[in-house]
Amino acid sequence: MLRCHCGRVATLPLPSPTRDAVETWVDDHLGHLFDGPAIGSPAFRGGQRSADAALAAFDVRGYAATRNEVAPIERRGASRLSPYIRHGLLPLPEVWRAVGGGPNRDVEKFRDELLWQEYSRHWYARLGRATTDPVRNAPTDVRPGDGWDRMLPCLNAVVGELEQDGWLVNQTRMWLAGDWTVRHGQDWRRGEDRFFRHLLDGSRAANRLGWQWTTGVGSNKPYGFSRWQVEKRAPGLCKRCPHRDACPIDAWPDEPSFVSVDWPAEIDLTGPDEIVTHAAPDTVWLTAESLGTTDPALSLNPGLPAVFVFDEPLLARLRLDSKRLVFLTETLAELAEGHDLELRLGDPVDELVGRSLAVTHAPVPGFADRASVIRPAEVHPWPWLRQPQPGSVRSFSAWRKKVDRR
Repeated sequence: MLRCHCGRVATLPLPSPTRDAVETWVDDHLGHLFDGPAIGSPAFRGGQRSADAALAAFDVRGYAATRNEVAPIERRGASRLSPYIRHGLLPLPEVWRAVGGGPNRDVEKFRDELLWQEYSRHWYARLGRATTDPVRNAPTDVRPGDGWDRMLPCLNAVVGELEQDGWLVNQTRMWLAGDWTVRHGQDWRRGEDRFFRHLLDGSRAANRLGWQWTTGVGSNKPYGFSRWQVEKRAPGLCKRCPHRDACPIDAWPDEPSFVSVDWPAEIDLTGPDEIVTHAAPDTVWLTAESLGTTDPALSLNPGLPAVFVFDEPLLARLRLDSKRLVFLTETLAELAEGHDLELRLGDPVDELVGRSLAVTHAPVPGFADRASVIRPAEVHPWPWLRQPQPGSVRSFSAWRKKVDRR
């Protein structure tokens, strides 16, 4: 149900940091931007303290062997750091350093995954919105449909995690993407949007790249989800399934046919490699890409107040699930305990134009669009794990060879 939000003012009161208070605040001030009541993720809390605790608790030992395990949950070796990485609470260079000293095989595999995250950001910064135009056309016989077969326990459990927790291990993300597209021929873009609405780590970089790789439109071979993966990664689940003797995903799905297309025109959203100052700032502009206490613009301007704008037109279009907004608001509520923070609701251009702002560059199209009009007084470089440089971003392997030579 859509709710009217008439007669609002742009400046919002600061929320209290408890989960109940944040959910009430999100309902009261952002309720017209999502459906249903505001409910936070039972599996994750926003905020720098939660991010730091998650990183401190992560033990990289055994990661290489267990990162793709699904069930039982105790066997999972995934780090669960991605929501905090996504919003800049844990910058990739910090996470990279934190696992140093662990077993070589596990450290190398974990750092490979960090490099994949970094590659997705380079890829998105070079292609922007053209990432919806992959290097191979999706099949033309896209079939109608809007989901997964919830009668299958393996899929029902995973979709439940997506919708309730807002997080999935990488293996089950591939299960859902492969089932959606390769097996059932649904449009990968709608599936990617579905993930984006729910995932606390949802980004158009990693999320979109993952869907393209899994479905084959951005890679050499699609991921054919079948019973084999379930039995390998969630042993015992199939034995308890009422469909075990007539499993509809028992056979490997037929591979769709693809046609190669031209590489999209490239752009450059990577930003400056040093601080660019046009005037003295009096406020730090925080974006959803970088909400950590180590945000460069915030940490290098410790005496300045900060401002965050809930982008009302964007959120009205995206209709994110409320748990994503609760996670962001918890982060902001905690940040306000130690910083002079102003929260606003509206179009960021309307709310911020004419102000003297320091900001950390975000390598995404939306930031570039808004910053070109807002014209910040001071722009800080994005904290890259690997500094962008000329060369191919057409594949992870080509990009990896380039950055490894540095």
